[in-house]
Amino acid sequence: MVKIGVDTFIWAEDFDEKDLWIIPKAKELGFAYIDFAVAHPERFPTEQVADLVRQADIVPITTSTLGADTNLISPDPDIRANGVRHLKKMVDINVAIGARILGGVIYAGWGYITRKPRTEQEWSWSVEAIREVAAYALERDPEMIVAVECVNRFETHFLNVAEDAVRYCQAVGLPNMKVHLDCFHMNIEESSFAGAIRTAGKEYLGYMHVNENNRGIPGTGTVPWKEVFSTLKEIGYTGPMVLESFDPNFEELAGNCAIWRKLADSGEQLAIEGLANLQRLAEGIW
Repeated sequence: MVKIGVDTFIWAEDFDEKDLWIIPKAKELGFAYIDFAVAHPERFPTEQVADLVRQADIVPITTSTLGADTNLISPDPDIRANGVRHLKKMVDINVAIGARILGGVIYAGWGYITRKPRTEQEWSWSVEAIREVAAYALERDPEMIVAVECVNRFETHFLNVAEDAVRYCQAVGLPNMKVHLDCFHMNIEESSFAGAIRTAGKEYLGYMHVNENNRGIPGTGTVPWKEVFSTLKEIGYTGPMVLESFDPNFEELAGNCAIWRKLADSGEQLAIEGLANLQRLAEGIW
């Protein structure tokens, strides 16, 4: 049976001490991985998380996003430096909890859009900053990967498709740089799910979010799951596949992600039914 993970966004907008119960809950529901969505690394309950993931025997992953004060493509060098500090703190969290993937929108401020195409200067700023972070990650743990997530045009103008993300990893030039793909964003930006997965290939695909086209319950929308799973198998992908969506009752996060209607009665229902559907759809392929 294919191993699927779950994102803490299913239950919590900003994971902190009050949300530690999510770790054993994810394991109880049958998930093999847990992706901690970390907005504020300075207040992440690192020690408690480290203890609980060991007790639950569940594999941790982290993702993060940069904001206006940590934007790696800001013209302000102090803001770019703050972004590097944020990501190095994320690396430290990974080491402490035993996570070997740091993914997400970690190359530019999430939601930062200049209303113009990406510039060469922005590219240089971001590549230089991530090179420093990726080198730091290699020093702390040679097996840790830094995976940049392509997201849709309404969330960034910087990396939207797998082809650009591969070129970005090549520009950084370090072996732990990988691509983070997400079926929700692929549905908007890519011409082909299989084509995008093959573009990243075994060399660069480091992390996969298996989300439905509308962020609803996987298997109830238009994502061609058989194509996705069979192409992942074809390229020899062995990394985590994680369901990322949001409790429909959230206000701030739902607003930021433009979720205006309920796609399930609760985030947990979405997780439970999504897990069952993804395992059924992968049956006979994986």
